[in-house]
Amino acid sequence: MREGRKAPGAHRVVVLALDGVYPFELGIPSRVLGAADGRYEILTCTVDARPVRTNADFSVTVQHGPQALGTADTVVIPPFDTARVTRELPAGVAAALAAVAPGARIVSICTGAFVLAAAGLLDGRPATTHWRLADVFRAWFPRVALDPDVLFVDDGDVLTSAGAASGLDVCLHLVREDHGSEVANRVARVCVVPPWRDGGQAQYIEQPVPQDPANGTAAARQWALERLHEPLTLADLARQARMSLRTFARRFNEEVGMSPGRWLIQQRVARARHLLESTDLAVDEIAGQVGFASGTSLRQHLHAAIGVSPLAYRRTFRGAPAPGR
Repeated sequence: MREGRKAPGAHRVVVLALDGVYPFELGIPSRVLGAADGRYEILTCTVDARPVRTNADFSVTVQHGPQALGTADTVVIPPFDTARVTRELPAGVAAALAAVAPGARIVSICTGAFVLAAAGLLDGRPATTHWRLADVFRAWFPRVALDPDVLFVDDGDVLTSAGAASGLDVCLHLVREDHGSEVANRVARVCVVPPWRDGGQAQYIEQPVPQDPANGTAAARQWALERLHEPLTLADLARQARMSLRTFARRFNEEVGMSPGRWLIQQRVARARHLLESTDLAVDEIAGQVGFASGTSLRQHLHAAIGVSPLAYRRTFRGAPAPGR
């Protein structure tokens, strides 16, 4: 596919491979977005159309130069070796970014956020990067509202994500935002990855897995997912796990990185989004099916999560709703 000619109907994603790029993360956009049944066209470029060294013991050769960036609907900047992180952009990188068309969506993974910050694209914006680099990032880019405790930050036309697996999360988030949860879930199944991890989930959990998994909270979480329509309480979950309230709350935070209450709300919102996309159920009916007390409660939680009303969300994926829906 030539740089200047997009596939009909496809959203073009151009991945910029910089010197020292991490091979795993370099391949994430192609692997995840490429599994969305032709909805995305993925190109990879370098700043000079030459091969780049990875942070492993090999180099990669790509088919495109920086001109491809000017044709992108979305640009992705994967991470690169921390030894190559700088406060100022190298001339070649600055020139390449200057080719990005106005209005293009820009996404970074891990150290890619340093590139966006050095280019001034994150000034005054919320952003994240790998938690181990937070102190350096803050010192170099004090104008950025850095949050190193989340997996990714969606600030509209600019998204930043943390290390490694969060690149999967942010790419699945792109699919979900562009095409809805059903498509994103199919992509996740193809790629054999979790279909959804909220961007606000903690990057780093000190004790992610209990020494004895049988004594963890996973079974209680699965039990809750099958009963989201019920008015579940912390006591219900603790009883299912055969733990005291205090022990269950502590274990849950250790394993999931958030409180049981917050987790339940996230699961209910996720289920509500799926029903808004895939059914004609009224908002009040959906609220009942996912365990919110009323349609008003669903509206509040959905707006807090993604900033839109249920009807606006449904309209995005299914066109104008029927009257009263």
